[in-house]
Amino acid sequence: MESKLQFAQALVRQAGSYIRQHMSDDLAIETKSRYDDLVTNLDKDTQNFVVEAIQTAYPDDFLMGEENNLRHPIKDGNVWVIDPIDGTVNFIVQKEDFAIMLAYFEDGVGQFGLIYDVMQDKLYSGGPDLPLMMNDQTLEAFDNRPLTRSLIGSNGSMYAHNVSGISNLINQTLGVRVYGGAGISMAHVLSGRLLAYFSHLYPWDYAAAQIIGSQLGYELLTLDGEQVDYQSRQMVMFIPSAYKQTIQDYMERGK
Repeated sequence: MESKLQFAQALVRQAGSYIRQHMSDDLAIETKSRYDDLVTNLDKDTQNFVVEAIQTAYPDDFLMGEENNLRHPIKDGNVWVIDPIDGTVNFIVQKEDFAIMLAYFEDGVGQFGLIYDVMQDKLYSGGPDLPLMMNDQTLEAFDNRPLTRSLIGSNGSMYAHNVSGISNLINQTLGVRVYGGAGISMAHVLSGRLLAYFSHLYPWDYAAAQIIGSQLGYELLTLDGEQVDYQSRQMVMFIPSAYKQTIQDYMERGK
């Protein structure tokens, strides 16, 4: 498994280099489900780059990806889950705060995940039997700090509309941070910069963080506290297990 992780680490760095080389090109930008759900030719090209490398190295493995309707179920064999550019709006408008994410499963069990902050050159990676690292620094387990000394990340609309009492919970903390991308936000949870993160996500948005976070004291659940389905877009929370009941109590009162 370690050799496969090393392959994945090299691959996402190569993909990041590819993006940096081409991000100043004229981009073809398309709208998907709504005006702020965008995809560029570089999203598609980056996914094709990653897919081709995986298929060459591991021809018997399967793929789930954001683009091109790659939808192999994670419980069926060896499956890679790919998000080529998470935070596409940030990528288009700001040229930063976007990530490449890659996760690897065997018969539904997450073996490792990677979140690569492309412009900061920060690679978060690891799994149940692998080192949990940000570049060459060990990721520390959740430190059980109090809500009143914490920040929480959230989807802006969910916070503004107090979905399931999220803003009630955040009002007990030092405030909210909205980064515009799941990968960057959940990387901030893994590094301890955020206590938790709430958003409306697809499987490729959360797969890598769930694998890494499960080894550091975090859980990825729906807002109702159920396991995510790895099939559809769901409202989810990435939270410390130590605060699960407290967070659910605030959210229950907010319904």
